[in-house]
Amino acid sequence: MLEEMRIRALGVIDDAVVELSPGFTVVTGETGAGKTMVVTSLGLLLGGRADAGLVRNGAERAVVEGRVLLPPGSPVAARALEAGAELDGDVLLLSRTLSAEGRSRAHVGGRSVPMSLLASLGEDLIAVHGQTDQQRLLAPARQRGALDRYAGASVAEPLVGYQQAYRRLREVGTLLEELTTRARERTQEADLLRFGLDEVAAAEPLAGEDLELAEESQRLGHADALSSAANLAHGALAGDPASPDALDAGTLLAQSRRALEAVRHHDPRLAALADRLGEVGYLLGDIAGDLAGYADDLDADPARLAAVEERRAVLAHLVRKYGSPDGGLAEVLEWAEDAAVRLTELDGDDDRITALETERQSLRERVSGLAAELTAARQAAAEVFAKAVTAELTELAMPHARVSFGITEADDFGPYGIDEVEVLLAPHPGTPPRPIAKGASGGELSRVMLAVEVVFAGADPVPTYLFDEVDAGVGGKAAVEVGRRLARLARTSQVIVVTHLPQVAAFADRHLVVEKTVDGTVTRSGVTTLSDTDRVRELSRMLAGLEDSELGRAHAEELLAAARTGVVPPNG
Repeated sequence: MLEEMRIRALGVIDDAVVELSPGFTVVTGETGAGKTMVVTSLGLLLGGRADAGLVRNGAERAVVEGRVLLPPGSPVAARALEAGAELDGDVLLLSRTLSAEGRSRAHVGGRSVPMSLLASLGEDLIAVHGQTDQQRLLAPARQRGALDRYAGASVAEPLVGYQQAYRRLREVGTLLEELTTRARERTQEADLLRFGLDEVAAAEPLAGEDLELAEESQRLGHADALSSAANLAHGALAGDPASPDALDAGTLLAQSRRALEAVRHHDPRLAALADRLGEVGYLLGDIAGDLAGYADDLDADPARLAAVEERRAVLAHLVRKYGSPDGGLAEVLEWAEDAAVRLTELDGDDDRITALETERQSLRERVSGLAAELTAARQAAAEVFAKAVTAELTELAMPHARVSFGITEADDFGPYGIDEVEVLLAPHPGTPPRPIAKGASGGELSRVMLAVEVVFAGADPVPTYLFDEVDAGVGGKAAVEVGRRLARLARTSQVIVVTHLPQVAAFADRHLVVEKTVDGTVTRSGVTTLSDTDRVRELSRMLAGLEDSELGRAHAEELLAAARTGVVPPNG
């Protein structure tokens, strides 16, 4: 239940506190006094769209704060606490700030939250029923939604299963369409992959083979130069048998070592140098032997070089088609692995199509069955709903009007079934039922929509309802009945009504008036709770336009008495 709302710098309202209570609260005031700002403030608290133009001229920001009393175990409290909000006992504080520059901020329980959270909490706290909502309810989709919520679990439970099956049916249909409409492209893709895999398989490349062949190509292509260099180096180290008198590194090293060995016992340092020369001699001998072996093993076979170059050309072709210069043969092998997996997927399309078609047929049967269940539940709820609305219209001075639901089958299944739902009205006996937007005059439409709102609100678990001048176009005895029906609804819920009708205001448990004062060029509005005496003056103003008219006051007192006793005044 909404306990209190404070409004600052919003429109014509400078600073006002709206104190609310259980039961039926009515808000009245002269045209332009700011009644609309009360409704707008509540909309902002519910996460509604903000407009910088709402900020009072000269103010930096507008602020709306609300105190909401939550019942024990409320899911709203649980979601608020989950978002980091703090509760003051069972009271949750809501706040909305709108700057003159257009920036908007929301707070729940003292914590800044996204606007979506405020809107989500608001949906479970307060239901707004106004003239704008009436226009929305004229749309068939809104009427279907209202009927579904009125039906409750009888529609909600099968609807869950239906929507799951419907979503999967759409997914399967999309997959099948892709597989069948792109069959040619997928076949071409498979053929290209298969050709590429065959080409790679025919070459039988090995990991690292391209690098090894590149080294062998270098060696074979420069075999003569390599052999000549190795022999020349070997001769310089070990000597050339064809020139026994030529000096070589081995002979010179042996001479150096013999010279040192002859005197090494005279100085340990010189002995160490002699040892190091011995080590160099062993190393020089190993190198000379390896050079001789390298020269003997070097293959200068032109046939082998041609074979290597031919193999390298094959591998280079694969790299150009299925890899890249940087990735080399390793990238070709990786492509082949991925291509094999993709080809398996493409080759399995026929089996997949068969499985999906079987699943689609099964889903169609399930969707059809659940849609029929939804239709039956809606038809049952529609009959009860229509009777309740018709009964309300009888008390709203439309005794001959009959409301019904037109439930027809759409061309195909949709996210909410196959039903097209529309509220129909036969305002007079003998007239065929027509959509309410076409079958009712302006005044009749207001009463029809009010009856729909009251019946629907009675089935809605939201604890607080706001009716914003949904009684427009209604007067006289019908207006009294409007007030009586709202008062009856207020026995189980908190009801807040913004109205211009004294017949409606008389039924309220609490009467708030929005007053406007003019001080120079600045207009300020405040919200005042009326005493019994003040209520008579306000009702007199609403009836006769004069607060102190004796006739108006007498009529106002009679109206209040009638509302308390339930007896309609003769001229009410």
